[in-house]
Amino acid sequence: MAGVELIYKYFPQLTERQKEQFAALLPLYQDWNTKINVISRKDMDNFYEHHVLHSLAIAKVQPFKTMAEVLDVGTGGGFPGIPLAIMFPDAKFYLVDSIGKKIKVVQDVAQQLQLQNVRAEQIRAEQVQGDFDFIVSRAVTDLSQFSQWVRGKVSDIQYHHLRNGILYLKGGDLDAELAPFKKKVRTWDISDFFTEEYFQTKKVIHLPIR
Repeated sequence: MAGVELIYKYFPQLTERQKEQFAALLPLYQDWNTKINVISRKDMDNFYEHHVLHSLAIAKVQPFKTMAEVLDVGTGGGFPGIPLAIMFPDAKFYLVDSIGKKIKVVQDVAQQLQLQNVRAEQIRAEQVQGDFDFIVSRAVTDLSQFSQWVRGKVSDIQYHHLRNGILYLKGGDLDAELAPFKKKVRTWDISDFFTEEYFQTKKVIHLPIR
């Protein structure tokens, strides 16, 4: 199972509108990939598994509530922000990246899918203004460096199960990287949510900032 059915399998509660939006993702990214290299050509064969489902691991750890403010730093072509915005239409997502052509893709995808809860901008993380409940990302750098980029951008107001902070997707041996955070950090094995071999070494990391 490599297509959009993979998403339906793990998220059976999706509305028909959400199903349509997830199904529309592949042709949109295939079209953009003919113009610029948004996603590696070989990875497009596993688009739903490696990009969409991987992004949605965050949804298994922390569902976002109505009007939640979520910042996606280093979003690239829109991951994890776009899949999460489809999953949580009542939350607000601000997707940022320093590379303009990638943000152009994100803006077009959001427009084509009529995602009213997505804002995308070419800007460096350090320049972002505002307070967010969660800051999400897919392994753009070492977590210590990343936490410095986003410090001061997390809201004081708590209304989710997890404390406000970072939700980070990363794989491999993370012991040394997470050591500076000691007992503050928490990890989940994505393989506990999704059985595909691709997720065997991948994790969701939660680092509370407040």
